[in-house]
Amino acid sequence: MKLLLTSGGITNQSIRDALVDLLGKEIADSTALCIPTAQWGHPMCGPTSVRGFVSGLPPWGGMSSLGWASLGVLELTALPSIGEERWVPWVVDADVLLVDGGDATYLYHWIRQSGLEALLPSLTDTVWVGVSAGSMVTTPRIGDYFVEWPSAPDDRTLGLVDFSIFPHLDLFPGNSMEHAEKWAADIAGPAYVLDEESAVMVVDGAVEVVSEGRWRRFPS
Repeated sequence: MKLLLTSGGITNQSIRDALVDLLGKEIADSTALCIPTAQWGHPMCGPTSVRGFVSGLPPWGGMSSLGWASLGVLELTALPSIGEERWVPWVVDADVLLVDGGDATYLYHWIRQSGLEALLPSLTDTVWVGVSAGSMVTTPRIGDYFVEWPSAPDDRTLGLVDFSIFPHLDLFPGNSMEHAEKWAADIAGPAYVLDEESAVMVVDGAVEVVSEGRWRRFPS
């Protein structure tokens, strides 16, 4: 897959341009599916924020209000009960998956349980746009610091990339660079710290930071 791993979504022109480059066409000509599943696993999220993300309402809906040719919702917790013959074509036909934040370990659980994980290797032309946990879930692990789901067995996630992500730099009191340095010491591997104006783009294993803000790579 082509990955655009953001902290806060499509927040500036540079990140938007990167999205268009990955799509290979204009947003208005592209079809998208919203995946809000991670929100259900985080204590700070719920029905209101899920609706905001899906509907495009501020402050949650920046990605879903970009002007897509079509926009649908893919709720991963529902997929095991409806059969792959229904939902697999929905995913295959989409140009982009908009994967929202919440708890990355909960999202990882449902990516596996739903059967989506097994489908991902075949989606070579699909763009995955993550926000926060929607980005973190593509990494090998997120660090205990970000695990909010009580049933998470550990902090491991998909491992589609070989680095970890610390999002929301300077947005919350617990997301300072000092906190990021302690987190990175626990991760003990490659990692990126991203503010709301920064993202990491990954295509065929090549990694590029897209930013109009503040970011840092560990080890420095």
